[in-house]
Amino acid sequence: MVEARLRVIYGDTDQMGVVYYANYFRYFEFARSEFFRARGGSYRELESTGLLLPVVEASAHYKASARYDDLLVVRTTLSELRHASLVFTYELLRDGESPTLLCTGRTMHACVGRDGKPRRMPEAISRLKALDAG
Repeated sequence: MVEARLRVIYGDTDQMGVVYYANYFRYFEFARSEFFRARGGSYRELESTGLLLPVVEASAHYKASARYDDLLVVRTTLSELRHASLVFTYELLRDGESPTLLCTGRTMHACVGRDGKPRRMPEAISRLKALDAG
């Protein structure tokens, strides 16, 4: 598991100061990038090999509202690894003395070449899963 922290900006909220629901998926994307970075790699490096990890399925389960200026923690886990796909799971919390669970989520990604055809998951990703399991 990797933790990423961010602060809610005004532009992420609605008129009531509550984070607009679709922005949680942006927070998940940020956390995935930080996951790769924390494990010594990056999306950019993966893409330079000609492989892409498009999101093919996404879900979020909202528990409580994030608000303007909240400090958030997104816990990201590489929970499944298959031949040509992987799944990340997320816990998004309001940081503080008593962290509050605001949202859980899941994204499934296909491993494809630039031509859009499925490709075998590279060994580097398999090593990430092993790190996350330990």
